[in-house]
Amino acid sequence: MPLSDRIESAISEAIQLGQGGKAPPKLSSALNYAVTPGGARIRPTILMSVAMACGDDKPEMANAAAAALELIHCASLVHDDMPCFDDADTRRGKPSVHKAYSEPLALLTGDSLIVLAFEVLARQAKVDPMRMAELVMILAQRTGMPRGICAGQGWESEAQVDLSAYHQAKTGALFIAATQMGAVAAGQEAEPWMELGARIGEAFQVADDLRDALYDEATLGKPVGQDEIHNRPNAVSQLGVQGATSRLKDILGGAIASIPSCPGEAALAQMVQAQAQRLTPVAPAHSRG
Repeated sequence: MPLSDRIESAISEAIQLGQGGKAPPKLSSALNYAVTPGGARIRPTILMSVAMACGDDKPEMANAAAAALELIHCASLVHDDMPCFDDADTRRGKPSVHKAYSEPLALLTGDSLIVLAFEVLARQAKVDPMRMAELVMILAQRTGMPRGICAGQGWESEAQVDLSAYHQAKTGALFIAATQMGAVAAGQEAEPWMELGARIGEAFQVADDLRDALYDEATLGKPVGQDEIHNRPNAVSQLGVQGATSRLKDILGGAIASIPSCPGEAALAQMVQAQAQRLTPVAPAHSRG
């Protein structure tokens, strides 16, 4: 089965789990709306690729981990788009959840996806309770406080921002989760995989800053100029477009060099390189200087 099909199948099974029984129809529909279409599925792709590089001896563990990670990511997008945060009308080229379903249902959708992510992992206790427990721990730490995506959002409400902590929590956290959970799902230690995840996360943040500054809404499928509007710290404002582009290339080179020794190291390096090409903005639709 192609990797993309494996990921989509795992996510679909998770959503069906959340729609079972006599579920409220609107909220049930919103769960599926929030995760489709899937975009690039970068985080679960990285997770699966690491698991495969490490042997993928219990694929059901990797499937559950990938689905859970993507559910958390999608939940964060639903919440980020709400009026209390970015107040974004579109996401992935269609109305954001709060526009399509209402603010109360958007809040419940994000919350439900978070809870569902941990249920998906908990159900793997029968396969390997120790791996499951570690997967739950990693995902919890990279979702909440003090080093998860909630902390990243929290930094935006502070008068003074620790830029390194902000970026690692807001964007890096789920990439660290991706590399570490992929290794753990395949029976390997998590710690050696932290640097790779952190570097990929940093690269993704810089690339996102560049796209936010250079592209238009039609190209991205979501509102642009958000960093400028919300006065957020970002690589473009600090380094300029050329400086941020150079920084992105340096980070990606370091990411490939940081891959731990594993049976599928060469294939994993190719995956990181492919993601690097996808991340790097090319032919921007416009520039705001």
